[in-house]
This record gives sequence, C-alpha cells and structure tokens, in this order.
Amino acid sequence: MTPPNTTPPASSPLTPLTPLTQRFISHFGEMGSRWGINRTVGQIYALLYVLGQPLNADQIADYLTFSRSNVSMGLKELQSWRLVKLLHQPGDRREYFEPPKDIWDIFKTLLEERRRREIEPTLSMLRDALLENPANDTDKLAQQRMREMYNLIELSSSWFDDVQRLSPETLASLMKMGSKVKKLLDVRDKFRVGSGGSKSHHDHPDVQLTVQLKE
Repeated sequence: MTPPNTTPPASSPLTPLTPLTQRFISHFGEMGSRWGINRTVGQIYALLYVLGQPLNADQIADYLTFSRSNVSMGLKELQSWRLVKLLHQPGDRREYFEPPKDIWDIFKTLLEERRRREIEPTLSMLRDALLENPANDTDKLAQQRMREMYNLIELSSSWFDDVQRLSPETLASLMKMGSKVKKLLDVRDKFRVGSGGSKSHHDHPDVQLTVQLKE
C-alpha cells in the first residue's frame, strides 16, 4: 500500500512586491516602535494587510527576507494582539495567517488591546492608591490628583465601551460628522442656558443629535 503523501503542496511563485507596496511595508516597520511593536512585527502585519491574502510563514520570510524564527516570533506577537488569525488551506498542513478583513474591526481591536495593555493597569494602580488612608496632607493632595486622573480615565473608558458597541456604519457616520458634533453640542449648551422658550421634544438639540447620528 502506497503511504499517503505528507509533503506540503508546492507554493505558487510569489508575486514580486511593487515599489508602492514596499514603501507601505517599510513605513509600517518604522511606525511599529511608536505603537509598542518592533519593526519586524510591523512589516509582517503590513505585508498581510496590503496583499489581502493568507500567507504562511515561509512565504512571509521570502517576501520580507526575514529569518524563519523572526517571522514565527512576529506572528505570535500579532496573534497576541488579535491582529491576525490562523487558518488552514485544503490539502496543506502548513499554517496560514491573515488579518481581519474589515478595517473597522482592525481599528477597534487596536483600541481594545491598547486599553488592556496600557489603560487597565493604570486604573488598577489608581484604585489601590485611592483605597489607602493618606498619612499626611501631602498624600491627601496626591490622592486628590489621582482621583481626578482616575475619573477622567474612567469617563474615557466608558466612551470607549460605547464606541465598541457601534456598528461599523454608525462609527463611520460619527467620524465623518467631525466638527458637526461640536456645533450640535454648542447648540445644546446654548439651549440649556438660554431663557428657555417653549420647544417640542423633537426640537431638543439632544434629540436632533441622536437622530443625525443614526442617519
């Protein structure tokens, strides 16, 4: 009986990267350190994103002329950020990787991971500090300042949770409104401090803002 063939199918020849895609990938590598990831991880992600197709580790190494070990470490880092997912091709035992297809999913995942890694540890430290009994006036002042910081971060976290629940369409509409949101809020504030002429429920600026965000 002939043993089954366990050799992975030969990969199709890699399509050479154009100068445009090379420039994009190079830029993401340079930006990586500013986002808390190294150059290799940034370039791997940029390659997967811009090509828009699943790649295995060998293909990534060939494209970027990286060592196989560096590619493996980079892919593990991207998986920990939930910025790539693992999948398999029929008849191929190798692992392939691709980023989320929806750009808004990528955006929200980045925000969520940054909060988990950077904001939540700060909130935890502040909670512990605010539970301590201040030993002197200096500590009382320090706790007051910490509470102000804690309240601000908590407020922004609540806003972030609301944003995470928005559909991509609603989120895009909100961002496209830009300065219109500020104008609507300015109208609301003027309405609240004005003389208070009679207005119907549907004329209230808060209702107008809600309606426009849904449109």
